[in-house]
Amino acid sequence: MNRIKMIVAALVVLATVAATGAQAKDKAPNPYQTAVDAAYAKYKDTHEGKNADYIPALAKVDPNVFGIAVVTGDGKVYTAGDLTTEVSIQSISKVFTMALVMQDQGPDAILNTIGVDATGMRFNSIVSIEMAYKLAGGPEMNALVNPGAITATSMVKGASRDEIWNKILANYGDCAGRPLSVLKDVYDSEAATNQRNQAIGMLMYAYEYIKSEPLQAVDIYTEQCSVGVTAQDLAMMAATLAFGGQNPVTKKQVYDTKIIPKVLAVMATAGLYDDSGKWLYATGLPAKSGVGGGIIAVAPGKFGIAVVSPPLDDAGNSIKAQKAITDISNALGGNPYAAAVPMATKKK
Repeated sequence: MNRIKMIVAALVVLATVAATGAQAKDKAPNPYQTAVDAAYAKYKDTHEGKNADYIPALAKVDPNVFGIAVVTGDGKVYTAGDLTTEVSIQSISKVFTMALVMQDQGPDAILNTIGVDATGMRFNSIVSIEMAYKLAGGPEMNALVNPGAITATSMVKGASRDEIWNKILANYGDCAGRPLSVLKDVYDSEAATNQRNQAIGMLMYAYEYIKSEPLQAVDIYTEQCSVGVTAQDLAMMAATLAFGGQNPVTKKQVYDTKIIPKVLAVMATAGLYDDSGKWLYATGLPAKSGVGGGIIAVAPGKFGIAVVSPPLDDAGNSIKAQKAITDISNALGGNPYAAAVPMATKKK
């Protein structure tokens, strides 16, 4: 009888130890949340750069807004900081309008009409249009600078302006996993000060990149840049690109998987304005910034990440976002160029 009691007691002890170990395992720090929290703590008190002010409404945005989100393939979301404040998506929208055109008309529609080469000039350069038309004699821009982006917007098909706009907005919402809307104060401010983009639109029309309604294309482009997004919205949009065009939370297949490598290629070479090469050199991540303060980045097959922080550097990229994304990606092994050494070649 004593022997039976001893065995039972031993089994209870073993079960307790096993349960304690399981609980400890469950409470082990999650590497994604740990990386996000560390970056937030490290940079939340950074006060470098300044808001964009060439669009008056952007100068009024709280410069202390700072939100981080990472979305993984299993639909889990890891966040820190401000997840409720909406900023305008601005140039990040260019990625998704480009993808929409590729989805509807095939990737060659962008390649043959706009091109996929970095211009080496400012995002709103007019000289780059002249050089592409007169010197290159063909589509030698990309859809992530303003001339190419306005042209891409003009290529979205629809029977009316409303149909075109609703198609674009619905596409953004599918990527974000929720309906999005326009920040009217930003749209009104930008529409009142977009004379340079109007000139770009007319020049692209004169050179027959845009086939019709150039000012309508500029107006729709202005509206798409004014869509309001949070850090979590942007991370979800990035994750849709990271996982073959499927939103990992809603499971909706927004884009054909086959176009995603081409979308990411343009992001890699032209996503951060004049500093695209520096960014790719430092992180290896396809990314896109916007002067509203957001940056999205894609670790293909691993995660989508976004940070919102309005103060920008001289190139127009959020300072905190660049630093936080770099740290988080390094912590999580996001760089697709950092391939592991094959086992056979490792030193014994």
